[in-house]
Amino acid sequence: MTNRLILLGIGCAVVVAGCGVLRMAEPLEPAPWVQAGTPQPASDAESLLLYFQHIRKLSGADLNREHEAARQAYARVRTDFNRVRLAMVLSLPGTAFYDDTRALELCDTVAKHEGGRLQGLAALLGAHLQEQKRLTASAQGLQQKLDALKSLERSMIERSR
Repeated sequence: MTNRLILLGIGCAVVVAGCGVLRMAEPLEPAPWVQAGTPQPASDAESLLLYFQHIRKLSGADLNREHEAARQAYARVRTDFNRVRLAMVLSLPGTAFYDDTRALELCDTVAKHEGGRLQGLAALLGAHLQEQKRLTASAQGLQQKLDALKSLERSMIERSR
């Protein structure tokens, strides 16, 4: 799990490095998840990476409030930024609102937006979610095989008695 998060962080850093040269035509609004006294992010991609760092540290009620805020922002204005933001929140494992399928749909929409500033970040997050789904399915398959072997072992022990 942590290895995947590290890989996601590294991949996102690469995307940000590539996007860093692209300056937005209009200034970004101050992001509430950026610490006071630090420079504001230079791009939407950088802002979303900082956002992901922020939400990973949240727990309980704060995380639920952030989920609701991201959901409402997306409902108000369906921008690529709000899509990726909501996808990031929905992709947090172990939460009541975890929905990797919905997060993947949101990422795919942005990733298909040719020339979009967040296309690379959305593609990276989408690839991460697809890999996570594949690994989960694989783990479930392995668990089923293990359970079948345990059952077989129990029946063999009972027969030998």
